[in-house]
Amino acid sequence: MFRAGIERPTMLFRPILQLAVAAFLCAPAAAVEKIKIGLVAAVSDAPFLIAEARGYYKDAGVEVEAIHFDSAARQMAPLATGDLDVGSGAISAGLFNAASRKIDLKIVADRSRMAPGYRFMTLMMRKKLIDAGKFKSYADLKGMKIALAAPGIGPATMLNAAAVKGGLKFADVEKIYIGYPQQVGAFHNDAVDGSIMIEPFATAIANAGEGVRFSTTEDFFPGAQIALVYYGEKFASGKSAAAGAFMKAYIRATRDYNDAIVNGKFGDDANAREIVAMLVKSLGMSEADIRGGFMHAVDPDARPNVESIKRDIEFFRANGDLAAEVALDKIVDASFIDAAVKELGPYKPSRKP
Repeated sequence: MFRAGIERPTMLFRPILQLAVAAFLCAPAAAVEKIKIGLVAAVSDAPFLIAEARGYYKDAGVEVEAIHFDSAARQMAPLATGDLDVGSGAISAGLFNAASRKIDLKIVADRSRMAPGYRFMTLMMRKKLIDAGKFKSYADLKGMKIALAAPGIGPATMLNAAAVKGGLKFADVEKIYIGYPQQVGAFHNDAVDGSIMIEPFATAIANAGEGVRFSTTEDFFPGAQIALVYYGEKFASGKSAAAGAFMKAYIRATRDYNDAIVNGKFGDDANAREIVAMLVKSLGMSEADIRGGFMHAVDPDARPNVESIKRDIEFFRANGDLAAEVALDKIVDASFIDAAVKELGPYKPSRKP
């Protein structure tokens, strides 16, 4: 009797339990936050691509749609309207002019920078000038035709620093404004004398025997911040949980990237080989091209070099590139990095330096 008395309620509740389980299994999953990010289809996209390939975005509960732009400047308007959540690209006076026009954006992370041992950005001079003894020091920049990709960009600040190291002024150097791909041809045709050059173009020019890496920017502008990650204000404040989740995924990827780089190039351990394969697949570049060039540095906690950014602003202001004063403390927001690093803990390299 006792057994029967127990079995009957169990039989009655079993269908109810089955229905409850079925309802739970059929319930819609928690909504995944969709984020639109701006990329430039270059090797400096590496941390973003690592985060996608290794499921870090998925782990953080976000889904990313990458939209490619030819410059950071073209990302400013969609960041302001909320049509783009996350932007990324090189430092320029245009960025700070946009901020001064109340286009709400935040500098939130490092995308690429220079650091000791890295040769991603160099002062490259024509080999003929070096061989002929016509270029021996920074003082020889006077009157030289030096290529820059555009006016009012970070490399202009670096060229100014190189000129100052040679006892010159920025105006003492003749600037030729042409894009990096066109600069390769300009070296070949002797149309320019030098450039503040980036990879992979520097390696192409050096391999052709037409240019020499005279020095890296570390010699005259240490720790140069090359490019940044931006949040649109609508994303930073209106979707702060998603913004924090994205940052956590991004920092996990920057740490993987740091573990893969040895002496400024990709190493040959399993992590590095996997990342190189990701870049080959995503960018359509050959493994030889990716491994042959020097890579940029990225802070493992993704912290931007604020002092370098201040130097850019000071130069842009002195050169007349800024339309208004820039309050850097109003547009740099470290809160997302602080929260992510607190959760992830300190960076622990997987290999010895």
